[in-house]
Amino acid sequence: MESKKKEFINPIDKDKIAENPAFLPYAHSVGGVQIKPIDKGRVKGLSLDAMYEQTNVQLDQIREQVMLLAEQAEKVHKRVEISEKIYQSNIGFIPVIGHTYYLYLKKDKSYIVSMVAPNEWGRSNPYQFISTIKLLSDHTWDILEDAFGV
Repeated sequence: MESKKKEFINPIDKDKIAENPAFLPYAHSVGGVQIKPIDKGRVKGLSLDAMYEQTNVQLDQIREQVMLLAEQAEKVHKRVEISEKIYQSNIGFIPVIGHTYYLYLKKDKSYIVSMVAPNEWGRSNPYQFISTIKLLSDHTWDILEDAFGV
């Protein structure tokens, strides 16, 4: 008895069978995960929006820091200017670091540093008040009060 094996014939059309279904760009079975193509333009647009927002936040922080540094530089510059005036003025004593003094303009347009406050002169103040000043540890002078509101 010769047994003839019947050749198996697959009822599914070979054009509709994939050798590697895992690599298909779509789900290959009813229960498979739905695969949607990526809208690359939209993804790039959202990424660019996020990038611009983040960099703008960082640039705003840097602008604030630059403004703060510019203000600090201006204060140092003013301290140098007033310190030059003070060191060119008449100082009849040795100033002590951390103490408050007063800068006046004399009638001959020269400056004088005094320990006497403007309100301590009484009615006969011989000088024009310019600034209340304080000697700092770096030997520059800080303007505590300015007669001109600065």
